[in-house]
Amino acid sequence: MTYLRSLSAAGFMATAVGFGPARMGFGLFVPEFRSAFSMSAPLVGIVSSIGFAGYFVGLLMAQFLLDRRGPAAPVLTGLIAATAGLGIVAVAPGVPVLAAGVFIAGSSAGLGWTPFNDAVHRKVRDADRPGALSEISTGTTMGIAGAGAVALAAALAGFGWRVCWAIFAGAGAAAFVGNWLALRRIDKAAEGGSGRNWRHLLARAAAPLFAVAFVFGVTSAVYISFSADHFARQGLPGMPAGSTAAFVFIVYGLCGLAGLVTGRVRDAIGLTPLLRALLCSAGASLALAAQLAGSWGGLLLSAGLQGVNVMMMSAVLAFWSERLFPSFASLGFTLTVLCMAAGSVIGPALAGAISAAIGPGAMFYAAAALPLVAAALIRGEWVSERPAEIPEP
Repeated sequence: MTYLRSLSAAGFMATAVGFGPARMGFGLFVPEFRSAFSMSAPLVGIVSSIGFAGYFVGLLMAQFLLDRRGPAAPVLTGLIAATAGLGIVAVAPGVPVLAAGVFIAGSSAGLGWTPFNDAVHRKVRDADRPGALSEISTGTTMGIAGAGAVALAAALAGFGWRVCWAIFAGAGAAAFVGNWLALRRIDKAAEGGSGRNWRHLLARAAAPLFAVAFVFGVTSAVYISFSADHFARQGLPGMPAGSTAAFVFIVYGLCGLAGLVTGRVRDAIGLTPLLRALLCSAGASLALAAQLAGSWGGLLLSAGLQGVNVMMMSAVLAFWSERLFPSFASLGFTLTVLCMAAGSVIGPALAGAISAAIGPGAMFYAAAALPLVAAALIRGEWVSERPAEIPEP
């Protein structure tokens, strides 16, 4: 196997574990956790927010470790965290230990994102970079769908959720070994490239980007945290017991493969129309979860639209950030992702409280309003080709 292939495969494994079961596994198994630990909607929201807080902390740690130790350190640290956190969930006796495991596992996605981009840009030639990055990013969708497949197998074969999380922990350990073999040859970056001041990125022109990233974080985290349980509670005709949540995440993950053609769609219709369409699809996905949770059509449309939205919006935010910050591409995107992560921390806890107060349907409608309002307010000049006027440090 060539080094390009081994690096791409390692990135695929790390992304599949970090953004699959480690980041989204809690939402997938909410029906089981509610039953096992008598969790209320507000408590579900709080634990989910704790998991996304782990992702936020992981992003900060990744930049620190990347600057000082190179990409191997944050990626391997993240996979250790994923393996440990997933294992802790598998043996959790109660909610406090469950929350600790979800937090530790959630940090792995934040630890692995930026470092792999750095590794590819430093070790892969220009012509091969798009293919390598696409293969690595595909790990997200396949990790989500794979986690759903494991949950479906558990429902059909009758083994418990703890076995599923033990399987996830084993996958994390395997990914650690593969990444250790692939990344040990990559040294720390040369000094001098990372000392830019964050204040140079806080220009007025960047405010719409950060606001959209925050809204995206809120709505995607709400969907991840509550949709599977909501569909499972409504029930679907002909579905084996306990399998509905698994189908939500399988459809979500597979439809996320649409993210691979985001660049082509942007070139065909433009970035602003694509951004508006994705914001509307996010709103429609949440509204469908509220309105049609008891039907196959509602599940397929809702989960499918959300999968497309999450993967394509992630790419759109990267495109938009790159336009605004051509001289600060990596740092600008990191701040964008931090805004998204902040929304992910706030969204589930707030949604859990709203769901307990006025019902899950109303909560989904309220969440749907956020991206729809953003789509109505967005202006083409905010997503223009002109970079923000940010002085060099």
